[in-house]
Amino acid sequence: MFAIIDIETCGGKFEFRKGRITEICILKHDGLSVIEKFTSLVNPECLINPFFTGLTGITNEMVADAPKFHEIAPKIIEMTEGCVFVAHNVSFDYGFVKEEFNSLGYKFKRETLCTVRLSRKLLPNRISYSLGHLCASLGIEIEGRHRAEGDAVATAQLFDLLIRLKTQHAQYKNMGVTEIMTRRVDKIKQYVLNKLPEECGVYYFLNKAGEIIYIGKSNNMYGRALSHFNSEIAKSKKMLNDMYNVDYVVTGSELIALLLESEEIKKHKPKYNRMRKSEAFTHCIDFFKNKDGIINFKLLPYDESENGLLAFNSFSSARERLEQWIDKYELCMRYCGLTGSDAVCFNHQIKKCNGICAGEEAVEEYNKRAKEIIKQFRFKDKDFVILDKGRKVGEYSVVLVENGRYAGYGYYDSYEQISNAEEFKGFVSYKTYYPDADDLVRHFVKQGKRKIIKL
Repeated sequence: MFAIIDIETCGGKFEFRKGRITEICILKHDGLSVIEKFTSLVNPECLINPFFTGLTGITNEMVADAPKFHEIAPKIIEMTEGCVFVAHNVSFDYGFVKEEFNSLGYKFKRETLCTVRLSRKLLPNRISYSLGHLCASLGIEIEGRHRAEGDAVATAQLFDLLIRLKTQHAQYKNMGVTEIMTRRVDKIKQYVLNKLPEECGVYYFLNKAGEIIYIGKSNNMYGRALSHFNSEIAKSKKMLNDMYNVDYVVTGSELIALLLESEEIKKHKPKYNRMRKSEAFTHCIDFFKNKDGIINFKLLPYDESENGLLAFNSFSSARERLEQWIDKYELCMRYCGLTGSDAVCFNHQIKKCNGICAGEEAVEEYNKRAKEIIKQFRFKDKDFVILDKGRKVGEYSVVLVENGRYAGYGYYDSYEQISNAEEFKGFVSYKTYYPDADDLVRHFVKQGKRKIIKL
């Protein structure tokens, strides 16, 4: 079954505002002929762009008493249920209808078929594939151009012709209409989108050999996967050509999705992931107070650190970050280990250091700026849990920080009576520690939107 649809709009793009459709026509087609019709003006709940009034003839007065979209939504669902959504340039019509339903909190999903693309296959080498030009060249008269019913009826007549041409075509005669239109990427797209839920979690793209080629996370895995298919980036297109299957893990919690994604990327090192692939942290920025009470920062090999703030995959990246701090916070090169321990640093000579190395700045003033850095990269408490939503109703997630470091995560049901820290820890699955996980946890702590319990 097919639902041949045409809409008129009040102007603009459906992403920008709600209430955009001004008229809709749906022709239900059984593959042989139209068996049912529905046409209605629609009150867009906003003013119609004068250009579109000139194009369609639909005025603000005409739609003032027309039903709003939510009033005809049940009829649209009824007439398109189990049908392929057919339109001339289907992404336009389907996009508007889908967004109207999104604004109502309803997920409208239909298989689509574009008569522009189908015409290019069955009627090649035409000067133009616009509905007006194509119908004129085929002798199809459009009664009411740029009105929903007139264009829908013309699209239905074009569709009938294309079906007849298909039966005579040597390559396509034994194929279904939708099969003709389906490229391999389209088949994979439909499979992936049908499989992924609109939930928070981590998804895995796999190649034909079952190898993980990309790992991503999102609050809406379905929506994020859709953005991959809509991307014009060459690397994304290459990834889609390699993709054969998809898997996913629902996490409920965005923080757990981030932590799991980072851990899994390090474990599998997927071909198309760039960030967080390295599991080797070679250097860090450490801090300590010297005998004079001055806070010092120092670059060290990661395994020699006793009080590390940040870890890095290379010496150069650690040095670059420390130099950024020196510039931003007017730190002294001597107390960052970048010049002799008894020397007045070069930055003081060019007035970029306030003179702690020359005895011209109070220790308290210098340490005040240094503490701003430390505060950014140290947890307020050494032991705490972050509580968030779980994977289902009645479940909570828990992320554990122990001894000032991310330790792991888990889930528990709302009926559990938790009275002490050890009971929280009992629900946690401990994970391999990577320093960049602390960055992810710190970001969420700073947001202040999750419940934090000090242990």
